[in-house]
Amino acid sequence: MITVSTIKELREYTKQWRREGLSIGLVPTMGYLHEGHRSLIDKAVKENDKVVVSIFVNPTQFGPNEDLSTYPRDIDRDKELCEKAGAAIVFNPEASEMYFNNANTYADVEKLTDGLCGLKRPGHFRGVCTIVSKLFNIVNPDRAYFGEKDAQQLAVIRRMVRDLNFDIEIIGCPIIREEDGLAKSSRNKYLSLEERAAATILNKSLMKSKEFLENGEISAEVIKSKIKAEIDSELLAKIDYIEIVDKYTLEPVRDIKSSILIAIAVFIGNTRLIDNFTFELEEK
Repeated sequence: MITVSTIKELREYTKQWRREGLSIGLVPTMGYLHEGHRSLIDKAVKENDKVVVSIFVNPTQFGPNEDLSTYPRDIDRDKELCEKAGAAIVFNPEASEMYFNNANTYADVEKLTDGLCGLKRPGHFRGVCTIVSKLFNIVNPDRAYFGEKDAQQLAVIRRMVRDLNFDIEIIGCPIIREEDGLAKSSRNKYLSLEERAAATILNKSLMKSKEFLENGEISAEVIKSKIKAEIDSELLAKIDYIEIVDKYTLEPVRDIKSSILIAIAVFIGNTRLIDNFTFELEEK
């Protein structure tokens, strides 16, 4: 495995792979890799001849009061994980490599970004779409891999790929959880021991709502109230949002008559965590 930091270097390798007829997988990350990222890399390695893992804390997807400066970083640990997983290249550029000082061209997806994290983090998905589209243009992969924990991001990327005719297959990979149900996240590092225990309330609340759905409850408001009550029982938890939306359009639903996404964002202390699950109904 090799590490490159410039677009020119990376393109030299990927163009050579193309000439050799090799398939390329891309796993875009912001680093501080965990088992969730490892599952993406593992799948990419199985399905492609060569895999590029990008490690780049993208400044354009952070708001002015968010954790860009403190976002966890450990490039040596990340490279070790990538090498063990079988990645061919780690792409670890500086921000100055990825963005021109006078850049004023962006990628954005409307409507799908109106709610959920898009509503709570203005400009976030413009930053995500811009950096992902740049990585797609640089790497020219056959397939790109994203975690289902960031469900809105996955839906937005899929729509961008469709609308802009990227010839790339987008692969969604299941949420990887700790034994107690907490979704793996780089931001879990911020949690104290007490907060770490409290954070299990996210998955507990979702599993409680799943029980009501399986028992026939169809009112979105009733389900949301059950989730709220469960989260409110944890003193260290503060709800950012609880939303029940159509799985495909991400528009809010009142009655659950088709497949839905239940997505939540919760502050545990000062750390904002997200989680979700999809409830599948047979389409009529």
